[in-house]
Amino acid sequence: EIRLSLVGSEMCIRDRCGIYFCTGIYFFKLALFYLDNFRTMFVYNYVIKGSKGIIDACLHAVLRTTMKQCNNDYNKTAKEGENMEFNGVFHQAYDNYCYPLNEDELIINIKTGYDVKEVNIILGDPFAAGILGGGETWSGDKQPIIFKKKLKHQIWWTTTVKPPFKRLKYYFELITEDERWFYFEDGFVSAEQMALEGRSRQCFVFPWMNPCDIPVTPKWVNDTIWYQIFPDRFCNGDHSIDPDYVVPWRNRGKVKNEECFGGDLAGIIQKLDYLKELGINGIYLTPINESPSNHKYDTTDYAKIDPRFGDEETFKRLVLEAHKRDMRIMLDGVFNHCGYYFAPWQDVLAKGADSEYYDWFMINEWPLDFKHGAAKKGQFYTFGFFDNMPKLNTNNPAVRKYFIDICANWVENYHIDGLRLDVANEVSHRFCKELRARLKEINPDIYILGEIWHNALPWLRGDEFDAVMNYPLGESIKDFWIDKSQTNQDFEYTINRCYTNYMQQTNDVLFNLLDSHDTKRLRSDTKNLDQYFAQLAVLFSMPGSPCIYYGTEIAMPGSYDPDCRRCMPWDDIEAGKFKERIEMVSKLIHLRASEPLLKGRNFHFPDDFADNPRVIQFRKMGWVDTYVEVIVNCSDEDIEVPKDGEVLFERHCIDTTLLTNGILIRKIVGNGDK
Repeated sequence: EIRLSLVGSEMCIRDRCGIYFCTGIYFFKLALFYLDNFRTMFVYNYVIKGSKGIIDACLHAVLRTTMKQCNNDYNKTAKEGENMEFNGVFHQAYDNYCYPLNEDELIINIKTGYDVKEVNIILGDPFAAGILGGGETWSGDKQPIIFKKKLKHQIWWTTTVKPPFKRLKYYFELITEDERWFYFEDGFVSAEQMALEGRSRQCFVFPWMNPCDIPVTPKWVNDTIWYQIFPDRFCNGDHSIDPDYVVPWRNRGKVKNEECFGGDLAGIIQKLDYLKELGINGIYLTPINESPSNHKYDTTDYAKIDPRFGDEETFKRLVLEAHKRDMRIMLDGVFNHCGYYFAPWQDVLAKGADSEYYDWFMINEWPLDFKHGAAKKGQFYTFGFFDNMPKLNTNNPAVRKYFIDICANWVENYHIDGLRLDVANEVSHRFCKELRARLKEINPDIYILGEIWHNALPWLRGDEFDAVMNYPLGESIKDFWIDKSQTNQDFEYTINRCYTNYMQQTNDVLFNLLDSHDTKRLRSDTKNLDQYFAQLAVLFSMPGSPCIYYGTEIAMPGSYDPDCRRCMPWDDIEAGKFKERIEMVSKLIHLRASEPLLKGRNFHFPDDFADNPRVIQFRKMGWVDTYVEVIVNCSDEDIEVPKDGEVLFERHCIDTTLLTNGILIRKIVGNGDK
């Protein structure tokens, strides 16, 4: 758009063709407006001495020069990128940035800096204008991306599209306060470059939504509340199988790694009704295969139930009784390493390099000098640097077949519902892929969980694990109470980080926990029960599948291993000593089970308490304006919360006042759902 202003010594007139006629000296102001989102304007001043009949030529010459200069200036402004945070922008047409949610919907995510105020996606079918390379001029439809989450230094923009032909070609338009850029696979393109005839546009492409490539996770897991059991310390239900060295049950106090208390599978069966009443519908057992230790992570025989726990028939009965109560069972598989007495390892120790099992392990030098620490000397690889836990070579096809056959038997013979892989990030990807293919063929609904403490995207692309243990979420929750300098914005950033790392179907089944047999217990990580219950309330409100460690319902304390593996104090529980604590945890569990929005993946952080940075507030979103709101007052002062909706759970809340350490969970039903 061009605007012209003239001030001169003679009157300026314009004929019916739009040509200016004037004589004398006049001042000439030319303003050019770019028709972009910001009406970008450039103004140029001129002085012209004109005469009738020649002013039109003067103006055309000025206009041509000015237009050229203006385009250079416009493009220069964009190229200099004085405000655009290019390093903050990232997208790739795969993994958690672009993936099919199902056979019809494609999720597209992009990260930008906080300077970007608007993101549009220009998208369409790759062949809409003809075959590739055929001289076609492709143009897509522009759609705004309106949903976003805040990260510490970036914004995560997300949209869902339905490609009619299962494929998509696209690029982005990024708009700041004063700039506009187009983002392609090969980088950023200015408006002027977009106008260049013949210039390539290297768009992002999602080639095809093949059904067998779409990550699928078991839907039942999102409805599951897990209870982790360390069998030796949970309940002794069959004293007839106690070993000679069993020690008396210890209802209070610390324990040692070398102590055996006689907890067994029969004891778990006896307590199934207790767990059912608590609200539990999933049990995760640490290893139960034969091993000399109480923790069983140093397996001797993968095909045998440890006699201290029972036998094969006992375990089958446990699974059967659990299933009668609509409870699932998940076993723990240790395939990164074995125990010292594992038969193939004993064969290697006896025969050395002549053993047929020598390549089942990762041995760099023989013989091994155990006296001076063979693992630390690099002679062979182990779990950590424990010489008595040799690392299994899952690169070896024979090793993979052996352990996958073991797992297949667990699924076919025991009818387990889930399998957790210990130290899963050190096992070969080939093993994980083959394991999944085999187990899903037997039971497509089996839950395969990996113990990985860091970002685990390489294992969560749909062909290995369904989920991982969500330690980052648990640490993020606990950090907010430990680090008083953190604000509710920091909490928002870190929670969003946990749920933008993976695909939505993965988020639905992430194994969420605040403690386990490998960590301090939550009660020993919190200063009081108020903080304890507040963190549990947050856990039960997060997307995924929550898990509590045995004893969480009584706020059992415990420091690091082995103190976190104390005996369950059944005498005190049955005497009613922990009645109030159990009721509080059970109420949270049943609320999670009964309220669909608490299980949902969609959440939002409003800013109603911006003036108090130690108040956590988030909403689990439903249809239209229906949501469940969670408010936790972690500040040192009481806050006022206007009445609204139905109260689902409250603690330290008096009328409209949420006291320090108070918790409020309420449901607001919008007009669209009434």
